[in-house]
Amino acid sequence: MQDIIIDKPIKRSKLRLKLGKEYFILKRKFDWWRHRNAYCTVDINNNTCCYSHKKHQSVLLRQLKDVDMYLQYNKITNLRLAIEKLNGSIIKPNQRFSIWQKVGRPSKRRGFLEGLSLHNGQIGKDIGGGLCQLGNLIYWIVLHSDLTIVERWRHSFDVFPDVNRTIPFACGATLSYNYVDLQLLNKTNTTYRLNLWLDDEYLHGELLADTPLSYTYEVFETDHRIEQQWWGGYTRHNKIWQRKTHLIDNHVEEKLISENHAIMMYIPYLKNNDD
Repeated sequence: MQDIIIDKPIKRSKLRLKLGKEYFILKRKFDWWRHRNAYCTVDINNNTCCYSHKKHQSVLLRQLKDVDMYLQYNKITNLRLAIEKLNGSIIKPNQRFSIWQKVGRPSKRRGFLEGLSLHNGQIGKDIGGGLCQLGNLIYWIVLHSDLTIVERWRHSFDVFPDVNRTIPFACGATLSYNYVDLQLLNKTNTTYRLNLWLDDEYLHGELLADTPLSYTYEVFETDHRIEQQWWGGYTRHNKIWQRKTHLIDNHVEEKLISENHAIMMYIPYLKNNDD
């Protein structure tokens, strides 16, 4: 298998990053306004979707190397505020779902706190940080459905070792207000509902529909490998697939979901990277 060459990340000035970010934020807001009737609504009292299609949960608090735990606790507050805007999203046929279109801009005024963030491969903190956990969970759930993912940004960096990882590498969706988003389109005749909630230990999600499940879904990886680049760093690669099996005739369909390449922020092949 041919090695994949990945260039070393380019460092840009803070001013350029700030101006570029605000430009893309305004551009996305204009797009929301132009297509404002295309997005789904939230209706917490709509119980038409009663068939569970996929559930998942992820641990809220993880002991991460060189990361203060207060950022993890602040993340829970940020998740709670975001869930208030997303829980009960009803995605009807031909409608779109967008995380940021519903959540809005995280700010201190709205109660969001400093949480863990990643900028150009560097671990830091930012208001509203930690919401990538929400993007990861929704993305994983949706991969087990016929909803179409029209926008998903993969993580360019593999930040932490696979400690207690329960799903394949690169099955997440990074977020940054508002132009790095997770957006879905319902091209089916089925109406879907997204439920999200927290308890003391986990972030929970469930995708329901107004029709029974017709297929089983399996998401798996192939071609996983780690390579050392010419500039000394390591990169990680894989492909993510969806296998869809019909419940009646067992007909199987396989579809390539993504091909992923990430710069590793830790040294591979060494044990106890978290020590």
